[in-house]
Amino acid sequence: MWIDLRSDTVTQPTAAMRQAMAYAEVGDDVYGDDPTVNQLEKLASERFEKEAALFVPSGTFGNQVAIMSHTQRGDEILVGDECHILMHEVGGAAVLSGVQTRPFPTDDGRVDVCKLEKMIRGNDIHFPKTGLICMENAHSAGTAIPLKNMQTVYQLAKSQNIPVHIDGARIFNAAVALGVDAKEIAAYGDSVNVCLSKGLCAPVGSLLLGSNDFIRKARKNRKLMGGGLRQAGILAAAGIIALTEMISRLSEDHKNARYLADRLEEIDSCHVRRDRLDINMVFFTLDESVINESALVSGLNSEKIKINGQEDGLYRFVTNQGVSAAAIDQVIEKMKALLAQ
Repeated sequence: MWIDLRSDTVTQPTAAMRQAMAYAEVGDDVYGDDPTVNQLEKLASERFEKEAALFVPSGTFGNQVAIMSHTQRGDEILVGDECHILMHEVGGAAVLSGVQTRPFPTDDGRVDVCKLEKMIRGNDIHFPKTGLICMENAHSAGTAIPLKNMQTVYQLAKSQNIPVHIDGARIFNAAVALGVDAKEIAAYGDSVNVCLSKGLCAPVGSLLLGSNDFIRKARKNRKLMGGGLRQAGILAAAGIIALTEMISRLSEDHKNARYLADRLEEIDSCHVRRDRLDINMVFFTLDESVINESALVSGLNSEKIKINGQEDGLYRFVTNQGVSAAAIDQVIEKMKALLAQ
């Protein structure tokens, strides 16, 4: 049996999800009459205390349709310098919405609000309009951003009449790490994207939440982008279980991530980034003189352990439902054996 540490996107749907999908009541979601999709969207909007929700195929799709729905072509959007929208969404904002992205400096996702404020465009014929500010929580760096930091950004945006979008792909991980309800994080965004297909184990899908007017616009843009799904209740059924049954288990992933970090530090040439250990991600370096990247990736793969290579000089291991403490012990023993060769 494989151990997969590449991401929490690799999680498999649970038996309950598979059963719910098999027997889901469906309609046609483009016409708005798929009862299971409607149930999921209502459940999400109530949980996050937003007026409405929209089921979308993926987190990237959710972020991009949010950008399209908030902005006009030629606008500038302000995004964190290491955020997912900037780094890992294929330049979609420029291609799909015709906006330019301008990164503001962050400290592993935490915003320097004074610097951000200086980047908001004034009323000058030469400048694009600042059309949107985007935050991310939990951040791709593995950190949970304090609510106070988000509140300060949101208050700044409101004072300038600029909407705020939250990439909350792992918002429930952030909520666990911060000890708050996820709706408290979502309160500091006019829209929020929430993934169902990461640690919550649904096979497909994310939710975009916001006001009724915003979601009406986003629904049309979803269709424009090719995301108008038909009998989508088969997928939404798994999403309902993700929201009702799977959130409570995320603390186990966080606990296992800390255990993984402890065990990695048994390896002399390994240095764990403890400052980025808020959620279910473990970032670390490994001395290249001991083992190079390709040897580690291929060596572990030969032992039925899947990992990604480095990004910006760091390895990232991600705990998820399929990674137990026993599996972590197995990974460490295999790594030690590789390093000893």
